[in-house]
Formats: sequence, C-alpha cells, structure tokens
Amino acid sequence: MRLKVDQKSDALYFRLDESPVAESEEIRPGIVLDFDARDNVVGIEILNLSRRISEEMIRNFKFETA
Repeated sequence: MRLKVDQKSDALYFRLDESPVAESEEIRPGIVLDFDARDNVVGIEILNLSRRISEEMIRNFKFETA
C-alpha cells in the first residue's frame, strides 16, 4: 500500500496494490476509484484536497495500524 499527497495536483492518492488500473470511476465529485481488470478497487484518489482539509491536517497526517 502507498499513500501520496501531491500538493501540485492538490490530491491525495491511496494505492491498495500495484495491479494495473483498467478503469476509473468518479463516484462523487472529486472522489475517484481505480479498478483492476477483475473489478477490484486498487486505488482511491481525492481531488481538491485543500478544500476538504486544512494544510495543517495534511502536514500532520497520521498513519495508524491496529
């Protein structure tokens, strides 16, 4: 898994695995799911990130595992 914040594109991308993306679908404005050839979700992109959360929240992003 990978998580990338692209400040230039103002987007957050969460990649679940490295399977090739076969199709993408915008399920809500600015929320894009990437699917592999078997229709499994392999990535989630959140566009216009700065409108959704503050820059401080982006800088202080925390990763938690249970």
